[in-house]
Amino acid sequence: MNTGIVIFGHGSSVPSANAAVARVASEAAEAGGFALCETAFLEVAPTLRDAVSKLAGQGATEILVIPYFLTLGIHLQRDLPRIVEELSHEFGGMPVRVTPPLDGHPALSRIIIDRAHEAFVNR
Repeated sequence: MNTGIVIFGHGSSVPSANAAVARVASEAAEAGGFALCETAFLEVAPTLRDAVSKLAGQGATEILVIPYFLTLGIHLQRDLPRIVEELSHEFGGMPVRVTPPLDGHPALSRIIIDRAHEAFVNR
């Protein structure tokens, strides 16, 4: 199967915030060797539908959605499952899977430690 990956964020009215998510997605795609990778947002364009459509057009036969959310909040519990189900039907039963959010990943505590150390050094 050709798996398309979507880095899925909330989205912001602040363009630089969305650009930051897109930059991380691009860096992850390059480092991970993910040939089919797009960024999508819940609240702004490009939407998850836009990303899935683009990936399907590039030959993806399944989609893996990686939420760029810290915790499993209401959007991931309520909104994303509904959107995923709709997209799977819209794209002929294409499998659309969702990973857990960032919460619980061991790298998060390392990031907090790094940020604290940076703050101590730069005071």
